[in-house]
Amino acid sequence: MAAKSILLVSCVLVIQVHGQLSLNDLINGNFTSQKQKDDDATTQVLIPESTASRKGCGWRNQAGFTISTEQNEAEFGEFPWMVAILSVEETSDNDAIFLYACGGSLIGSNIVLTAANCVVNHEVQKLMVRAGEWDTQSTDEILPHVDKWVTEKIIHENYDRNTLHNDVALLILEESLRWAENIGPICLPEPNINFDGSRCLVTGWGKDKLGREGRYQVILKSIALQVVPHSSCEDQLRQAGLGVNFNLHESFLCAGGKIGKDTCRGDGGSPLVCPIPGVEGRYYQAGIVAWGIGCGAQNVPGVYTSIPQARQWISDKLIARGTNFSEFTP
Repeated sequence: MAAKSILLVSCVLVIQVHGQLSLNDLINGNFTSQKQKDDDATTQVLIPESTASRKGCGWRNQAGFTISTEQNEAEFGEFPWMVAILSVEETSDNDAIFLYACGGSLIGSNIVLTAANCVVNHEVQKLMVRAGEWDTQSTDEILPHVDKWVTEKIIHENYDRNTLHNDVALLILEESLRWAENIGPICLPEPNINFDGSRCLVTGWGKDKLGREGRYQVILKSIALQVVPHSSCEDQLRQAGLGVNFNLHESFLCAGGKIGKDTCRGDGGSPLVCPIPGVEGRYYQAGIVAWGIGCGAQNVPGVYTSIPQARQWISDKLIARGTNFSEFTP
């Protein structure tokens, strides 16, 4: 699963960073173009009692809709904060093509958190956020997805295109979303929270492996990963080919490092979420998929933008816009 244009750093080392993909790559097609209005999200569905009574951010619908069958597939609505960020392009016959830019997460009814490198080169007026998506090639789902245009993108002032330091961005939507079983916010941690050793989850529609054999996912995938301490990750990345002089920036955290368990091309901007201690089924967002060396190699963790490190920046930007923090505060 992880996003990226490929940069050759040496003869053998491949570092990946997020970039726009056409979903022609994904499954010989694009994201379904049928757009739903909020009114459609009121479609009557039998909601499990265990999930219907829960309020607030960060609730995972782990067994709410049991319809997936393959390994690592998310259940429908299991991660309601997960969104797809699309670039909408017009064709010569005035039709619209929905190009997948990257993943993101809802932290408010009109606020999306993602990676700066995913959206920095996109025109705001062409960006759309799709919430409640699961199967990218079908509109015949339990609850509909909802599309909203983006009206503002906020890129971290210290984002570095070359190093990806401070790789974080906020998107402000034209209209607020209505919460539903498949659409809801993730909680944000305070700046002092340390996730080292936490067993977490990352979601996305990206590749299952690097190279020609890798395939993009039609149905949202989830992978369990453990957060790796900063110093250990730095050492592992040095040994993986970055060299003894490589220093892992404070704006990053790492997770993974087990064979076959990693984010990959197409997962950029997607959230890494970790359990809130003492509250079963509730999660904080710990990171944003940023970059990595290949996909799924042993002892080579993936690198994520650290949400605790970015938390003050997020707060400052939202305070300036009069945002109510209750939507992402557990």
